[in-house]
Amino acid sequence: MLVDLGQGYPGLKQVVFAAFSYKPLHLTLGRGNMLENYIPILIFLGISTGLGVVLLLVGVILGPQNPDAEKNSPYECGFEAFEDTRMKFDVRYYLVAILFIIFDLEIAFLFPWAVALDGIGMFGFLAMMIFLAVLVVGFIYEWKKGALEWE
Repeated sequence: MLVDLGQGYPGLKQVVFAAFSYKPLHLTLGRGNMLENYIPILIFLGISTGLGVVLLLVGVILGPQNPDAEKNSPYECGFEAFEDTRMKFDVRYYLVAILFIIFDLEIAFLFPWAVALDGIGMFGFLAMMIFLAVLVVGFIYEWKKGALEWE
């Protein structure tokens, strides 16, 4: 449907799709109450919360309860938690964390690309192949440098 926008823009026309056109609220909701539209969401939240609580309780009830001093001791990043705060910290922890974040975020771009692949065509496919090639080159470089090795 073509609509004349007018109002200072004479002759300007824009295509308005039916999905984005204005419909009164009472026509879109039907005859029911507006809260009835949220019932499936509330049911989903209730079931997921209940399932989470049940699974946690099953783990606590059926899990072995034999703690010892080693299991109860605080542990963080491979070091004792209550040592001197000015001790030297191994930079490999930071390096591995940063590498994980970089490669994980780059891989996260694959999901929206895969969903939109039909719409973006060959150009989008080639762009993602170039992106993946750069990602693989970076991964090989880090591997050859020994950043993924743990001594």
